[in-house]
Amino acid sequence: MPKRFAVAQIDHVEVLVPNIEQAASWYERVLGLAKVANLPWEIPLMISSDGGDTKIALFAGDPQAADVGWRRVAFRASGQVFLAFIDQLDVIPVFDQNGGPVRARDIVDHDVSWSIYFADPYGNRLEITTYDYDEVEKTHGSQVAQPPP
Repeated sequence: MPKRFAVAQIDHVEVLVPNIEQAASWYERVLGLAKVANLPWEIPLMISSDGGDTKIALFAGDPQAADVGWRRVAFRASGQVFLAFIDQLDVIPVFDQNGGPVRARDIVDHDVSWSIYFADPYGNRLEITTYDYDEVEKTHGSQVAQPPP
């Protein structure tokens, strides 16, 4: 019987943005994704939080409509990092896909995990999620939002 095929991991997700350098700056400032060094090409610009094992590939272009392509990219974080992201929302604001500000009270309780949903400046939907449920429950358990549509 042949061995079953299985991929190892997601290598990268391609994201279309109007300006690659501005997008890279936003992703670094908001999510801590840094440019991957020493690649033999410049475009797409690869950014990552883990040294390049999993990447976002930034391409110049018009962002896709909300009902085309990928719906959302979710980034996993520890409970501590999730809470740090929530705490920085007043200093480094993010917005939902309709342009409304995202606040700490917008976190969503999934019973086994916590998430917060927002969009990059080009409308690409993003999520930060943590499975360190109890750590977030201690400080934000009374602030529960509903999952986005």
